[in-house]
Amino acid sequence: MEQRYESHPNEVETMNTEELRENFLIEEIFEDGQSHFVYSHYDRMVVGGIVPLGESIDLKNYEDLKSEYFLERREIGIINVGGTGKISTGEDSYKLEKLSCLYIGKGIKNVKFSSDDAKNPAKFYCFSALAHAQHPTKLFTKEDALPVTLGSSETANERTIYKYIHNEGIGSCQVVMGLTVMHKGSVWNTMPPHTHDRRSEIYLYFDVPEKQGVMHFMGEPDQTRHMWVRNNQAIISPPWSIHAGSGTSSYSFIWAMAGENKDFTDMDFIELSELL
Repeated sequence: MEQRYESHPNEVETMNTEELRENFLIEEIFEDGQSHFVYSHYDRMVVGGIVPLGESIDLKNYEDLKSEYFLERREIGIINVGGTGKISTGEDSYKLEKLSCLYIGKGIKNVKFSSDDAKNPAKFYCFSALAHAQHPTKLFTKEDALPVTLGSSETANERTIYKYIHNEGIGSCQVVMGLTVMHKGSVWNTMPPHTHDRRSEIYLYFDVPEKQGVMHFMGEPDQTRHMWVRNNQAIISPPWSIHAGSGTSSYSFIWAMAGENKDFTDMDFIELSELL
């Protein structure tokens, strides 16, 4: 498990491109037949990817967690961005089509991931946070998420939002999780930009077409920075940082948060005229 540490805003102001990418960009998440996880010290978030092929893959424990098993003191949200797969939690089994989401609460010891077709494997994106109480395991399809369309083609940000784990959806201790699909011809996400000092966030960009990319913007509103992001790469967003992006084509992204509250609308919006 890779470790990522926190950075002070003043430190980020002095970072060059390489340093920004080393601290905030997760370049490798999905690897065939493997699991790969990153531990962020922002709100103790853990993010990773699991891609089972012919054999199933267990949610293994890591020494960094100092626990007997992964979910001893944690909860986890999982969204499938690949082919159809299955997640087993002991005697129970859940089928996840693409864009389905499964929440698993603390205290579940055995979690196993598998793909229906090794030639078109599931790609399980996992986001975990500390949990103080147990919530029931629950599966949502993208239809269960009651999708909402926002933005417009005139401002190039027409998008459909799927909210899975939040106050009015799947219950959790800390995790808030969902995804956004940009409509054809729209490229700007999360406009107007905002911060939320009560929560840290991680974006996973996926379904970015080959040879295309997304320019992700971060930093304090008066000290913005940018990074080029490719398909299936993630960005760690500190509570004090804006988080927005614009692609060279349409794409999708998963947003996942943990911290002080679970209020999805708790955002401190920044006027475009204030950005520097």
